[in-house]
Amino acid sequence: MLRLKNINTYYGKVHALKNVSLHLAEGEIVTLIGANGAGKTTILNTISGVTQAKGGEVLFGKEPIQALAPDRIVRLGVSQVPEGRQVFKPMTVADNLMLGAYLRYRNGDDKGAIKKDMQEIFTLFPRLEERREQAAGTMSGGEQQMLAIGRALMARPRLLLLDEPSMGLAPLVVQEIFKVLRQLRDERGVTILLVEQNAKAALRLADRGYVLETGKVILEGAAGELLENAEVKRAYLGKEKKEIWER
Repeated sequence: MLRLKNINTYYGKVHALKNVSLHLAEGEIVTLIGANGAGKTTILNTISGVTQAKGGEVLFGKEPIQALAPDRIVRLGVSQVPEGRQVFKPMTVADNLMLGAYLRYRNGDDKGAIKKDMQEIFTLFPRLEERREQAAGTMSGGEQQMLAIGRALMARPRLLLLDEPSMGLAPLVVQEIFKVLRQLRDERGVTILLVEQNAKAALRLADRGYVLETGKVILEGAAGELLENAEVKRAYLGKEKKEIWER
């Protein structure tokens, strides 16, 4: 479904991604692991068109998308849930969700289909339905993360990009969100590329993973293999994280 070939991305003179190549098959959950500044978010932003690659190729299906504007990429079926959620805080939950379907509405999609999709979001995240007329900024961090995911899903993506969905959230809330991500893959066939600070949780959810260091892919493999890899354990699967996620 998605293939990056020798991608090079810069922030000014800073070489953020260095000949990065990776791929996702349809229906996979793939995670990106690495320290802060390794290039994980830059990969998501390069795929979604927020950051323009200076070299290499991004293929979605067979179509090169590295030169397309972000709205064109969304129309093709790619949605991103940004780090920090970035919901529209003064607006209600329902209005935030409707914004996720904005391009569909502009393209003439049936309003009934859009409302039906909103109801499906409420089925995935019942707390959003309870708060549908509540201002998004008054909700908890976990509820805002659910809303950010729901907003992205309103565009009916084939590929969902998630940036640090567990950041700042209680473990039980994160487990609920990860359960929904697995459900999206298993029941709806949504392909997911996940950047996640908790490598252990991410690898338990994912099919495969890539390890990044200073803008380069240094290791890739099946999620189970990476969980057992000595270097990955040493660098990213610390004792403290293990205790939190195995309670």
